[in-house]
Amino acid sequence: MDKRTFLKNLGMFSFSGLPLWQSLDQVAHETAHLSPMDLAHNEDFWETVRGGYRLKPDYINLENGYYCFLPQEILEHYIAHIREVNYQGSYYMRTVQWENKRKMAAKLSELAGCSPEELIITRNTTESLDLVIGGVPWKAGDEAVMAEQDYGSMLNMFKLMEKKHGIVNKIISVPNHPASDEEIVNLYANAITEKTRLLMVCHMINITGQILPVRKICDMAHAKGVEVLVDGAHAFAHLNFSISDLNCDYYGASLHKWLSVPLGAGILYVRKGKASRLWPLLASEVTDQNDIYRLNQIGTHPVHTDLTISNSIDFYLKIGRDRKEERLRYLQQYWTSRVRTLPHVLVNTPEDPKRHAGIGNVGIKGMKPQVLAETLLNKYKIYTVAIDGAGVQGCRITPNLYTTTQELDTFVDAIKDLG
Repeated sequence: MDKRTFLKNLGMFSFSGLPLWQSLDQVAHETAHLSPMDLAHNEDFWETVRGGYRLKPDYINLENGYYCFLPQEILEHYIAHIREVNYQGSYYMRTVQWENKRKMAAKLSELAGCSPEELIITRNTTESLDLVIGGVPWKAGDEAVMAEQDYGSMLNMFKLMEKKHGIVNKIISVPNHPASDEEIVNLYANAITEKTRLLMVCHMINITGQILPVRKICDMAHAKGVEVLVDGAHAFAHLNFSISDLNCDYYGASLHKWLSVPLGAGILYVRKGKASRLWPLLASEVTDQNDIYRLNQIGTHPVHTDLTISNSIDFYLKIGRDRKEERLRYLQQYWTSRVRTLPHVLVNTPEDPKRHAGIGNVGIKGMKPQVLAETLLNKYKIYTVAIDGAGVQGCRITPNLYTTTQELDTFVDAIKDLG
């Protein structure tokens, strides 16, 4: 099979025997006239979406933030790619591997709202962000600004740079319920000095789901001569946005979360002209210092995951970017609105719809988060994850598109019972 035929076949995989997927195509077309907000509470539409997933019946899964497992449509594409790459073996790896990877990166860059010269496929958010944190040519005394609510792997990388280069890490704390954007921007601004070189900020805080005013933070930092690295692990394919609109310098995200790509793929955005400032993680054959692909040397890796990115993007766009965001926000508001006012319940996610989407966090006063998570699973058959630190005590709740309001009713009843 030649290269042209192989690439053509990737787009022709047939699902003629799978009526659920055909039903999704049909219902998406039939509801095209509905606004995303109207469709958000149309349970018939989302029941069709749910039919495309194979769901484990043992528990209600409200922990999709770690890994959004694949709908069957994407899974079958993935398996087909594994079979084809295995069939071609070294021939594939030596002929079209990198061409296809660049095609997938180009499709991602279009989705992300940046140029293909600014985005590469990595293995996950940690690799993407740590590549930047470890790639900055630090000098002793340089300062970095971050929040205690940032993801632990990135905080650990900054600690490593502290030991290796003698940098100074300045850690702020983002309030769970800020009064305004300006309150948050000022927290970061007040931590910046003339020695600050890099500021890291979450687009969406992973433990609470709070959306931060990234553009305002970037504008403020740039006015002070500071570069900004954005952790978009939970925002990409969750919120509808363009990276270029954020005015950041670097952006990293995982694709196995809200884009439902198989495990092993992420993205790194580096604003044009800034790739030359970073040391790569591994030595590359790319000699052009301005070429972002000099940062993309990772050796032999599961290329079938790369190929599936295209299928995941197609599925995401079939659902609709705004439709997905509004549905996830609706699901979060559906349950948080029913428990926020309960006297013994703490909702650690802002109520303002501009500051949240699908992720929420809830705790019970006097109950350890781990105990709450174990009780929800063992007594109510609801799977969540406990968060206990960085000013947050509760369980993170992350529904997915297949989640029903009936399942959330069960969760709300459990919280009321425990609270």
